[in-house]
Amino acid sequence: MKKYQFRQFTATRLYGTAAYSPDSKTIAYVDNATGQMNLWTMPSGGGIPRQMTIFTDNTVRDVKWSPDGKQIGFVADHDGDEFVQIYVVDAAGSWPEQLTDKADARFYLSGWSPDGEHMLFTANDSNPQDMDTLTRNVKTGEVKRWVTGGLHFANEYSPDGKYVTVSKVYGNTNQDILVLEVESGEAALATPHEGDVIFAPGSWAADSSGFYFVTNNGREFNGVAFYHLEKGTWEWVFTPDADVEGMDMSKDGSVMVFIVNDNGRSKLVGRNGKTGADIPMPELPLGVARNLSVAPDGTKAVFIFTSAREASNLYELNLQTGDLLRLGQSMIGGIDLDDLVEPELVHYPTFDSKQIPAWLYKPKTGGDKFPVVLSIHGGPEAQERPQYNYNGMYQYLLNQGIGVLAPNVRGSTGYGISYQTLIHRDWGGAELHDIEHAAKYLHTLPWVDKDRLAVFGGSFGGFATLSAVTRLPHYWRTAVDIVGPSNLITFVKAVPPFWKPMMKKWIGDPEEDAEFLWERSPIKYVDNIKAPLLVIQGAKDPRVVQAESDQMVEKIRANGGDVTYYVDEHEGHGATRRENNIKWMGMIVEYLQAKLLN
Repeated sequence: MKKYQFRQFTATRLYGTAAYSPDSKTIAYVDNATGQMNLWTMPSGGGIPRQMTIFTDNTVRDVKWSPDGKQIGFVADHDGDEFVQIYVVDAAGSWPEQLTDKADARFYLSGWSPDGEHMLFTANDSNPQDMDTLTRNVKTGEVKRWVTGGLHFANEYSPDGKYVTVSKVYGNTNQDILVLEVESGEAALATPHEGDVIFAPGSWAADSSGFYFVTNNGREFNGVAFYHLEKGTWEWVFTPDADVEGMDMSKDGSVMVFIVNDNGRSKLVGRNGKTGADIPMPELPLGVARNLSVAPDGTKAVFIFTSAREASNLYELNLQTGDLLRLGQSMIGGIDLDDLVEPELVHYPTFDSKQIPAWLYKPKTGGDKFPVVLSIHGGPEAQERPQYNYNGMYQYLLNQGIGVLAPNVRGSTGYGISYQTLIHRDWGGAELHDIEHAAKYLHTLPWVDKDRLAVFGGSFGGFATLSAVTRLPHYWRTAVDIVGPSNLITFVKAVPPFWKPMMKKWIGDPEEDAEFLWERSPIKYVDNIKAPLLVIQGAKDPRVVQAESDQMVEKIRANGGDVTYYVDEHEGHGATRRENNIKWMGMIVEYLQAKLLN
């Protein structure tokens, strides 16, 4: 098999999000063709892209069309600091106008009122620990604060403009939906419940009689239900034995499309919203679809799709013919796709007899024994998927003769709420046993060299990596930690303010649970490290601040340990600029090759 250069795998165009214009003729989307995530537009059906922003230091994160299609609203942050601000740009082309400018606050744009007179958004500009629901008068600039005191994320106006759905968030697995009556300003609870239940608002019915929402009420998996506004009751609409992770519908409600997470791969499901009849959908390749947008006229749908052998790309589905059109070109490095590896879904037993799902990548190159990288995803309430992970890092390692095992240890999403919540207040607990049993599973594979195992991860995966090298030191030849917490006490104290109310239930209280959190912190066990370690940190990271990496590196160096440390002064919780992303990934693969192949 041909060997390729690392930069060929990173020669990709990455897509962020996409949305149709109100007349269904134009798609607004985000990609990094310029080296940074910028806003573009393209005709539906394909055509010449038009660049709408030319940011270099700012990253466009989300886009919304105005009701008349004349403007596009978007949010962008600076140097990956996640303090997103709201901008608008004329759809015909203009210089973006920044509407919010508070460097220590976050503003999330939800959209416009149906008459276009008000913008609907969420912000923590009043109290850093609260997320308020607000509107802004487009003509006067007057801002009105509607729902305050807690985490209240604005969702969407009803088509008649009389109501707004608001998501009240208590934690990752517990939310409510409020219905804000615009005339009175009163917000009524639509989803009274006991215990932890997910309630996430979706699209309104065309006649404003109610709205769809995603919930796992009484179920392991997320389904779709409909709330009747007049009755104050709701009923199930779609209840697959897997998570619904995306949905959108045409303006008249006649066409509904769902994305279902089937053991990590995405499947499309279509329904006629008026008759309930199925709408035929094409079967997607093994991969992941996200950021679904159904055209208002119901004829098409656009989404981002990625597989293990294709970086994220923009696709448009003709809902009348079932034809799937690739609108973009993401792989531009000249790699023969037959040389890329498609993963195998495996399950391995862990200490309590659970079967841990994992994606196993075996190199195609010749040889009897291969080193393997155990890759732990972030989150932890997220999921390893069969996609072009880390901008081609997996595929490059495979091309060089290094295998990858990427497990979904307990706490991962996509396998039911019971499995997901096993991580709550147990960071560094049972999931560490899952990681150990992943290493033991690799020992049983005849093609794996058990003396050349590495562990790698970012964010929570970085924490898991640090836990593995400090508490399971004898398994690893080397390790790589990206923006991982090292001390749970200091980590919990330093998270963004609006995260803090959720920390006690999610991880632990830094005062009440200090002894417990210290017991689970990798830095307590730093003296046990045997493997050389690479640590990468973004200086602007608001989630896992630089001090988390600093203190770990300082301890290792004081002990005379082998640690390589890189701090990127212009990035946050990951690299948003293309050149910096390539630099981070390049450092990682060079390090792993040096430690595992030499």
